[in-house]
Amino acid sequence: MILIVDMNYKGSLGFYEFVLPLCRIVEPLEYEVWHYTEVKDIEYQEVILSGTALKDTGYLRNMGLFEWIRECDVPILGICAGLQVIGLVFDSLLILCQEIGMTEIEPVKENPLFSSPLTVYELHNYGIDPSDEFEILTTSEKCIQGVKHKKKEIYGVLFHPEVRNKDIVKRFVQE
Repeated sequence: MILIVDMNYKGSLGFYEFVLPLCRIVEPLEYEVWHYTEVKDIEYQEVILSGTALKDTGYLRNMGLFEWIRECDVPILGICAGLQVIGLVFDSLLILCQEIGMTEIEPVKENPLFSSPLTVYELHNYGIDPSDEFEILTTSEKCIQGVKHKKKEIYGVLFHPEVRNKDIVKRFVQE
């Protein structure tokens, strides 16, 4: 079963924009959706941390709720806000890096999620300067767009594959 973590303000319309599309992508596989403030035990096969609206940064004030990521032994995919949280959990720096709309990204390291240049949809004010625990997978002209933890199956992408490039999410849950 897959856990989809809703990173949006609880009860916000962001659920319909950022979480519901992920549910549609992973169907017909079994999944559950939990708000990030409600995640307790990780007894799932994979975890996806959703993106959020541009001004929705409430998760940054609740970083203590994400310590489970450090101990998690199942694959995790963090999307936008999810990447930011994963980065912060593993001592990366949050940096200003606004991109809105379509952006070209280039893979810099072979990986199972994407292997060729892509046009992706961006909606973020922040990116990460990754710690030494990550390898960089892909970049745009302005920001690091994708990372993988060096020792764990933890991936993060700054762009929104649930909007465009749904196959990236499908590959993650099927790998």
